[in-house]
Amino acid sequence: MVDLLKIWFICLLMIFSRASYASTDSRIISFEFYEGTFNFEADQSIFVDAPQLASAEAAKLFYSQIAVSKYQKVLVALSDYRDKHQLNDWLFYQLIRKTSQQLSPKQDNYFRYTLYKWFFLTKSGYDARLALANDKIIFYVKNDEDISDIPFFMIGGKKYMCLNYHDYGQIDFKKEVPYPIDLPCPEARQAFSYKVTRMPDFKPEDYAEKDLKFNYKQKSYYFKVKLNPQIQSIFANYPVVDFETYFNIPLSKETYGSLIPLLRKTTEKMSQKKGIDYLMNFTRYAFLYKDDEMIFGKEKRLTPEQTLFSDFSDCDDRAALFFYLVKEIYDLPMIALLYPSHITIAVQLKKAQGTPILYKGKEYSVCEPTPQFQQLRIGQIAQKFRNEPYQVVYHYDPSSKQTE
Repeated sequence: MVDLLKIWFICLLMIFSRASYASTDSRIISFEFYEGTFNFEADQSIFVDAPQLASAEAAKLFYSQIAVSKYQKVLVALSDYRDKHQLNDWLFYQLIRKTSQQLSPKQDNYFRYTLYKWFFLTKSGYDARLALANDKIIFYVKNDEDISDIPFFMIGGKKYMCLNYHDYGQIDFKKEVPYPIDLPCPEARQAFSYKVTRMPDFKPEDYAEKDLKFNYKQKSYYFKVKLNPQIQSIFANYPVVDFETYFNIPLSKETYGSLIPLLRKTTEKMSQKKGIDYLMNFTRYAFLYKDDEMIFGKEKRLTPEQTLFSDFSDCDDRAALFFYLVKEIYDLPMIALLYPSHITIAVQLKKAQGTPILYKGKEYSVCEPTPQFQQLRIGQIAQKFRNEPYQVVYHYDPSSKQTE
């Protein structure tokens, strides 16, 4: 009987010691991510060491260790959160960035932080690669879209965009030639997309109100628009994408609800022409104008919500906002006209105004959403652009739900 009690006692000790070991061998990590809280279990084995100085040997050693670690729970948590909240690739990448920050803070060890980002992006199925340019770790991903302001590399006829170019400022890849690190990941085949067609459902308490006002037909109009500062961080390093992608970035739910219904109510009793004119003047005069070069030192296209948030904006930003407002309130066919130094929008109205633009057999009236030296009416083009060539860089046709 005594022996049985001893055996039973030893078994209990083993059970408790294993439970204690398991509890100290992993920990739960949580952080706020836009519309909710992201939680994942981090097994001790996924905390892999790496030197500060980037090298191919250190990257390969890191991979050999983390590949046999218990990383699967992190990967499942990432995938489940992406599916639950319908994250586009760009937002999913932000989730991976913040997860990697928890495992290896960027400011402490940038090389290891980048290795974590690469690992979880590839294990999520994306064809991401690593290279070395002198002492710099270069992180790039397969992409089939037209991105114009960040470097890309061609590998086997496929294009790969540099994801961490902004971390180094300006890099001259002719002087600092990147050499790929051979880390084969056969499961990583998917192309990454910069299209953002859905914004997060931010918590209502995270919004602040901004007062907007403008005058139209000797009457003042006032709006209290709800805006979320996190919009700025989401798009802080967002590249200059193609116009089809750019013009279809939506507003978040609370911002939409604070503005679009009010604009609909104001324009519902107006004629189509007057309603479009009202939206055109709202986009012109509810915001101050300043060129991107003066604000950012480079070309940067603000999303409609960023334009509402910002104190200053230029023609790209206003064209995107005006397009969005017309699409949501009237859903009319539109074309975007790109001049050498300007972009504007033309709308297909019931009756064309001024000097119409003929495109594919249809007449479109220019609606200039950016303030000019002249007070332009619908159908009028600023004098300085009348003899300049232009391209139709985007065509929206709601009847077929097709875009070009």
